[in-house]
Amino acid sequence: MIINKVKHALRQYNLISKGDKIIVGVSGGPDSVCLLYILNSLKEELSFRLYVVHLDHMLRKNSGKEAAFVRSLAKRLGIPAVIARVDIKALAANGSIEEVARNARFKLFSKAAKSFKANKIALGHNLDDQAETVLMRLLRGSGLYGLSAIQPKKLIHGKTIIRPLLEIRRKDIERFLTSRRIKFCLDESNLDDVYLRNRIRNSLLPLLEKNYNKNIRQVLASLSDSSTSDYDYLSKAVAKFPEAEKTVFRLKRLMSMHPAMRRLLLRNAITRVKGDTRRIGFAHIKELEDLIFNRPAKSIVDLPQGISVRKSVKSISFYQR
Repeated sequence: MIINKVKHALRQYNLISKGDKIIVGVSGGPDSVCLLYILNSLKEELSFRLYVVHLDHMLRKNSGKEAAFVRSLAKRLGIPAVIARVDIKALAANGSIEEVARNARFKLFSKAAKSFKANKIALGHNLDDQAETVLMRLLRGSGLYGLSAIQPKKLIHGKTIIRPLLEIRRKDIERFLTSRRIKFCLDESNLDDVYLRNRIRNSLLPLLEKNYNKNIRQVLASLSDSSTSDYDYLSKAVAKFPEAEKTVFRLKRLMSMHPAMRRLLLRNAITRVKGDTRRIGFAHIKELEDLIFNRPAKSIVDLPQGISVRKSVKSISFYQR
């Protein structure tokens, strides 16, 4: 039963504690609606409180109806709600719509969490989302960090993000909603293959499932789980280095390190300067290693979003250009 699976995940990953105040990001789609209903059914037993947050991205003609649906749903369940509208297309005039939308959602979640004094944000990602993300990152040439993909619990900019449905298949979510006659909204943009994720979801994964491995979704999710454990171990090992919190590194030290440790140390330095490692790929890390081992002093490597790395006679330094 899906509720028992969710309860197991809550215990296994320590996602919810007594007294928690939890923001639930509800788009109106099946995943987030399912998450809201399940958490609402458990809130008395596990002693936590819920708040609904929805962002109308104004990207589709039905987005206003979805916002109204979420408002009505929260009212029917007796859960306080924050509904906001942001013109994502206008904000993303010179950038990625997906990235701008993601940042706008997180900004709203953070604002609502502060208003409600909530300590966690629950999102409705499921096992199929995990499989799609891992495959998408494989196609883009991701390393161990990227393969960790979506994690059940993660601290992002001081906010604890939890994903109680991460081990639940999308088909089981839809079966749960249908069996209880719970209504939800359908996002027609999920059918638009202009997006890579949609092409993976609608074409590539079904092909792999049919012709290569019927359990491919679970295999990819397991790869993510394994990668997360390995990356966590490496992160703790790197944290013990004296240079772990720095943005200037001695060349001799870097050259003597195991490549796995060195590469993670470099990624961490980028995060300290930039705030994250979005748009930083393996090719960028390899270029930094080429800087370390092969290029002359005073060489500079320019990374995406205004980050540069300069080599001197004995060190390299990361800075915002």
